[in-house]
Amino acid sequence: MVSSLPHPTTPAGRDGLDALLARPARAVVALDFDGTLAEIVPDPERARAHPGAVAALAALAPEVASVAVVTGRPAGVAVRYGGFAGVPGLEHLVVLGHYGAERWDAVTGTVHAAAPHPGVASVRAELPGFLDRAGAWPGVWIEEKGRAVAVHTRRALDPESAFEALKGPLGDLATRHGLVLEPGRMVLELRPPGMDKGVALAEYVREVGAGSVLYAGDDLGDLPAFAAVEKLRSDGTPGLLVCSGSAEVPELEERADLSVQGPSGVVAFLTDLAEAVREGAV
Repeated sequence: MVSSLPHPTTPAGRDGLDALLARPARAVVALDFDGTLAEIVPDPERARAHPGAVAALAALAPEVASVAVVTGRPAGVAVRYGGFAGVPGLEHLVVLGHYGAERWDAVTGTVHAAAPHPGVASVRAELPGFLDRAGAWPGVWIEEKGRAVAVHTRRALDPESAFEALKGPLGDLATRHGLVLEPGRMVLELRPPGMDKGVALAEYVREVGAGSVLYAGDDLGDLPAFAAVEKLRSDGTPGLLVCSGSAEVPELEERADLSVQGPSGVVAFLTDLAEAVREGAV
């Protein structure tokens, strides 16, 4: 094994890593995008994959059953911001966008999507006036996500206070339109129910018939994926949970088997993992 490959701190995590290294051809490696493969930035439209992310994924992907990116972003946006299309080694990459409501396959280069929820359009129309009446505009802004709408507070004078003040009212607004509110790192996302990374990941792992699974994430929206891996482990499929460390979301680090320092740490881990898998095949 590569000496620099970090070791999980939990027995379940060590079992998950051992299973991946022993049978990489049956392993699914799934990763969040923002905060995991890309740094969190004030303007999400400027987010791009870490400079080493594509090379690390391209080195690992041919060695495992599948590599998937699981994100709340539209699938096509994640592909574009990640620079994933047309990359040697990533010919079979899958991007599960909008928490699985959209899917991009590198094999075809196309996106397949379910019908949109009508509540999203209603909330989209109501949000500007809603935020204006709440007096929440200074530094608060709306991100259009196609099948979801997000309200960001990171640019507000007091981001955490704005976040807390809006969480309840936006939760009520979401409920009124048949949506759910998903809190994140200084962002509140209104999206359809039944869409989360746990559902998307579990369905994909079953589709692939994986013998082990690794999931890496950084935010509250990744907790359902962590729960899905925990459920898979309880059912006999080994798994490894990796936290792309952030002081903003201690809940994720507390449940992780292994923590690394942000996207740069994720890239270093993936690079070492690919080398360890290749060494095992020699």
